Amino acid sequence: MKKKKLIAGNWKMNGDIALAQTIVDGIKDAADQSNHDVVIAPPFVYLPQVALWAKESKIQLSAQNLAKFDQGAYTGEVSGKMLKDIGCQYVLVGHSERRQYFGETNDVVAEKVEFALKNGLTPILCVGETLEERESDAWKSVIEAQLSSVVQRIGMEAFDRVVVAYEPVWAIGTGKSASAEIANEVHAFIFCTLIGKSDSIRDSLRILYGGSVTADNSAQYMAMSHIDGVLVGGASLKPDVFSQIIRSVE
Repeated sequence: MKKKKLIAGNWKMNGDIALAQTIVDGIKDAADQSNHDVVIAPPFVYLPQVALWAKESKIQLSAQNLAKFDQGAYTGEVSGKMLKDIGCQYVLVGHSERRQYFGETNDVVAEKVEFALKNGLTPILCVGETLEERESDAWKSVIEAQLSSVVQRIGMEAFDRVVVAYEPVWAIGTGKSASAEIANEVHAFIFCTLIGKSDSIRDSLRILYGGSVTADNSAQYMAMSHIDGVLVGGASLKPDVFSQIIRSVE
């Protein structure tokens, strides 16, 4: 059985309630007509309202982060159970901006993946290298370490419920993008690294590309053999553009 592609839109800390409704209304048709999974990740405060607007559509909901705790005196944190309660199916974990600006280590990311799975959420595990790591040819060891910390935490048996997103840090919000060929090479490395640990996830593992994805380049990425979807940033805030990206996925 051919696995579904996944098109995810990460709004980051952008927009307001009016834009949130505009985006949902503007992408409903494309999402409903797609044979693949369409996911949006609004800021925390808009999740409940977006869930209501998207209820009668095929749009699925993701949070952008979660706590590594279930409950307790952790001011400002949001747990996986809370996200599940308001209708989230997915959650982004380990995005490069969380790693860079909030000091999330591989171990912290692994804990968050574990808490996502524990609460019935599908984690979208973000991995990727900086420009320096790319140019020094250290990208394989960097990505392998990011994956290994999660594998050690949850085991390979649970990895069939994890989506991986490759995001070259040097292509996030810069207007630069890895070529489809470079992205596919990294995706193949991720695939082989994980399949080498357990062949049982071969048919379920989905690896997304995220890094300045636009309507102009999304089809090029989706044509690659090891790319199973895209994680879209700024372009997901423009409903007409995001709809084009959704429709570009065969």
